[in-house]
Amino acid sequence: MNGKAFSWAVRIFAVLALAVATGAQTQAPMPEHFSGIISDYTPSIPSTKVTTPPTPPTPPYEMRGHWSLHLNRRTGKAEFSAFIAMEFSDYWLLTTPGVDPTNSALRGQHTHHITMDAMMSDTSSCPAYLAPTPTNPGFAVTGMADITGNGSAAPFQTKGGLSVLQVCINGGTEVEFSNISLVFQPGAPAIAHFGAQAIHGVVRFPHKSDEGDKEKGDWDKH
Repeated sequence: MNGKAFSWAVRIFAVLALAVATGAQTQAPMPEHFSGIISDYTPSIPSTKVTTPPTPPTPPYEMRGHWSLHLNRRTGKAEFSAFIAMEFSDYWLLTTPGVDPTNSALRGQHTHHITMDAMMSDTSSCPAYLAPTPTNPGFAVTGMADITGNGSAAPFQTKGGLSVLQVCINGGTEVEFSNISLVFQPGAPAIAHFGAQAIHGVVRFPHKSDEGDKEKGDWDKH
């Protein structure tokens, strides 16, 4: 084979290899291991206590934390967990008369751990996003969430029991899975604390099964 023919053969092989790799990537199964960050605010929630004068609403909280989800594609089952730190937002401290915004003791700092065994569910009820709207509907899981408050059962859970939680993961054309939303379903005791709105976060790049298993082990060490 002369040099010119060999050069063309190399180019054709490179094109074919790229086409095969692209096709394999397009047909790749959905990842099983997801993780990321939660970053959002709760609304101001009216008090359910009947007092004179009326008890003021609970101020908005900042929510910051991490989450992970391990999905079994074969069974449709999922394990979801999250740990979140919450404190009153700057907005409340700066707009409430008589409150010293430099006094960190007024922040109401506390933590929550959320664990849930879930099943894959319909994505049609997942919350909508503002533009740019996710083009990949992704998937959703729903289950009964067990929620702590500062390491013990959360007060709303002690009174009302576990809360039904929907977790939706979707994305777009460049990042297939980029967004996560948590929504407590109607009647969930946790709504009294977190609100009924979607709680938003971001997805790290998902992992293949073996990489996810390694990360899950590393995650558990923290």
